[in-house]
Amino acid sequence: PVDELFRNSELLTLPFMTGVNNDEGGWLIGNVSLAHFLQPENAHFKKLVVEEYVGTGEDRLKNRESFTQVLGDLMFVVPAIKAANAHRDAGAPVYLYEYQHPPKFLQDKRPSFVKSDHGDEIFMVFGFYVCSEEEEQLSRTMMSYWGNFAYTGSPNGRGLVHWPKYGAKEEYLEIRSTEQVVSQGLKKDRFALLTQTLPETHGQTTDKEHSEL
Repeated sequence: PVDELFRNSELLTLPFMTGVNNDEGGWLIGNVSLAHFLQPENAHFKKLVVEEYVGTGEDRLKNRESFTQVLGDLMFVVPAIKAANAHRDAGAPVYLYEYQHPPKFLQDKRPSFVKSDHGDEIFMVFGFYVCSEEEEQLSRTMMSYWGNFAYTGSPNGRGLVHWPKYGAKEEYLEIRSTEQVVSQGLKKDRFALLTQTLPETHGQTTDKEHSEL
């Protein structure tokens, strides 16, 4: 199982690049249901997630955004960070990114509230459907990063914003429409909630239920 390989650091120490977009659940997978997690037996999940993502539930726009954020975090963000942590801990050079540019050619094909949805970075990496000078430059920048990584094992090169390795500081590269910015701790609090607090709470709930039988 993958989790066992991660725990035991049984991984090749080859250079590893991974990343996510800032609205992974925004549109493409927005019809995925969370019904399984909201069943009575998963009440602990519902309580913690609602408190963190939704709040009071009175703001309908926030409810919509919260739903897409939960989907994206569960399906893509958490797995990506887990993989980055595991490869880093095994001794591999790791590069993590968050892509933030919504393609212009899709602006009239999906709701305006959708930011960078799952898979959106692929268009710029391969130069597909580039619609402006801004996107032309972004595409060239991403081609350089990806090409350098494929050729040398590092995305860095002349004329590019330095992309640090993902290490103890959990640095990653924000790839925005017109700039690249180094940040730290991608969704750190929510990653801790979904991978530590939630399992611990579930374990405590299960133990309590067993003790009452």
